[in-house]
Amino acid sequence: MIGLCTDSNALLPPDLIAAFGVEVVPLTVTMDDVDHLEGVDLDVDSFYAAYGAERWPQVHVAAPSAGQFAAAYDDLLARGCTEILSIHVCSKTSATINAARLAARGLPVPVRVVDSGTAGFGVGCCVWQAASAIAAGATLEQAAAVAEALTPTIGNVFVIDAPGRDEDAGLDVCSWRPGAVDTVGHVDGLLRAVNWMASWTLGRGADLRVGVGHSSADSAGLAAALEAALSGAANVVEVVRFRITPSVGAFSGPGAAGLFAFPTR
Repeated sequence: MIGLCTDSNALLPPDLIAAFGVEVVPLTVTMDDVDHLEGVDLDVDSFYAAYGAERWPQVHVAAPSAGQFAAAYDDLLARGCTEILSIHVCSKTSATINAARLAARGLPVPVRVVDSGTAGFGVGCCVWQAASAIAAGATLEQAAAVAEALTPTIGNVFVIDAPGRDEDAGLDVCSWRPGAVDTVGHVDGLLRAVNWMASWTLGRGADLRVGVGHSSADSAGLAAALEAALSGAANVVEVVRFRITPSVGAFSGPGAAGLFAFPTR
């Protein structure tokens, strides 16, 4: 049996974690000199509640330790797993992959560690597709190959409707890639942002899986409208919702909403 492991930067929603039995290793998020384990003692809403009109917290994000990965791998072994696929945030942006590789040494079962080459829900997309391949009968190496091949096909777009934004200035539609954020469009308001991102998604081909995410509670409505615009579309096979958790929200701040999309074939 192949066990799956990832890190909390993957933004995997609880339904996908439960469906595929994924072990999620938390990153450390330091807010105003206080350390927290993402998703353990720091939830999403508490994180964004710290962002006030007058002051934003000082936030730093650190990779998990090798010991945390060792504990996660032990949990998979205790469940009866005889092989492990461990998929993680891009090595260009985090030391997470190094800790995973260190923990994998000396384990009594094969561990395939995959550098996804992406971050945020892009990692989640790789886990989602690899888990689906395993469920369909893929071997460890086949599932790893699925995850490694997926990254170039994943697209993402998002907007940040930050508190206090000048509504007359409109919204930039952006896309993330390792080391950079590109502006790919500009719209006059939230409705046009939804339409722009939905149109962009539907133009990406057939048999798409889509993850729609939001950060703070005030961007939930934007994400819900985006989900409604895509659900039931002929070329979208599945839509899931996720939250933009602190390890990503530390860089985006509150008010963010957007999506990741990839072809299943």
